[in-house]
Amino acid sequence: MSYDALRRGRHSAPNQTYHVTIVTAGRVCHFSDLDTARAVIADMRRLNDRHIVDSFAWVLMPDHLHWLFQLGESQDLATAIKTFEGRSARAISRKPGRQGALWQRAYHDHAVRRDEDLIAIGRYIVSNPLRAGLVNSLGSYPLWDAIWL
Repeated sequence: MSYDALRRGRHSAPNQTYHVTIVTAGRVCHFSDLDTARAVIADMRRLNDRHIVDSFAWVLMPDHLHWLFQLGESQDLATAIKTFEGRSARAISRKPGRQGALWQRAYHDHAVRRDEDLIAIGRYIVSNPLRAGLVNSLGSYPLWDAIWL
């Protein structure tokens, strides 16, 4: 599916809650390196601190990110994601030997409906390392956070 096809029909609304999945270019496992993962997490937190998003839950897998957040009052989803991808890519590009695109051009988003259970979605997100067989307990995986699980 093309990038333009993914964008068609996408709606962004301030204060809307989204579950977003962003995949690395070529599904390269950049985030197996803890320093690289921490740089991405720092950029996620910057968006949260600047009230661009209000993060509820996230997990950074070796080659992708699942993130549940609410957009800020005057924010646009595409701009928030573009800001995050650009800043995190710039931070990581400074690492020795790092070159090429960090993120795929497209991302998947799901606007969470009012009748959906945010806690269930958050638990689904943070349990990804368990389902992927990366760890036997969630406490053994360092690259996740949630505000109410």
